Amino acid sequence: MINSSLAQQVEISGYFTQDSARLGERVGFVLKAKYPETSQLLFPDSTFDFSPLVFLEKKTFISNTVDGITQDSAIYYLSNFSLEPSVFLALPVYELNRYDSLTYFTNEAELKLKLMLDSIPEELVFQENNVYQPLKKSFNWLLFGLISAAVILVLGVLFTLFKDRIKAIFKKNREKIRWIQFELKWKRLSTLLAQNPNQELADEVIGLWKGYLESLTAQPYQEWTSSEISDALQDKEVFKALRSIDMIIYAGKEGKTEEATAYLFEIAKTTYKEKLNQIRNERASR
Repeated sequence: MINSSLAQQVEISGYFTQDSARLGERVGFVLKAKYPETSQLLFPDSTFDFSPLVFLEKKTFISNTVDGITQDSAIYYLSNFSLEPSVFLALPVYELNRYDSLTYFTNEAELKLKLMLDSIPEELVFQENNVYQPLKKSFNWLLFGLISAAVILVLGVLFTLFKDRIKAIFKKNREKIRWIQFELKWKRLSTLLAQNPNQELADEVIGLWKGYLESLTAQPYQEWTSSEISDALQDKEVFKALRSIDMIIYAGKEGKTEEATAYLFEIAKTTYKEKLNQIRNERASR
């Protein structure tokens, strides 16, 4: 994790729109990011853990790019139900790189709890009441233990019955996240390669594609040659697409890469859908 004060190219900041708020009051948290337009940044969504604050709504704004520098911002509307005098919040921003991602955190912003009573009177006035109040009965630990055991037993049975489904849902969501990250990186690199075909970008495009297919199929795509990949997929067009990009890497030749990258993207998309079907079929067969 990288703090914004240490980042040289990416600058992020976050702050509450007010210093204090009442219990449960709606308050905004502003998140801003400033970075080179060639970078790809993602802001957290509603799945992020904002505790002890409760997420209500996120409002995003259109990115603004001037002289190669992009500025993004969003407002997160939150509520505080903590009785602590102050709560602190630092939000992350994710930068997508070639094979992994970097995480930047804002400095912690403080939100103070605003109490409804400004002051307590020096002399307390009590209301007289001569009505007898019922005494509280001792806690029934035996009943509590029986209920707790029954709840644990029911949860255990439910988990046993639905564990395969839960695992399948987890795998499916994990693949969807990987696909979104791959698609964002691929479109950015493909566009850059089409604009400026060079060895470094071509190698990065091929490495991204092979690495993603290897994660889907567990096959050694990064070790295979273009002809071996074509044989494994039984698709001669794949060889042509890879070959056109290989010529940039090994021969330093320039050429149009839009058709090749588009075809390789469709191969990755088809393999991704086959992976989802495989997960669905595994769950159905159990």
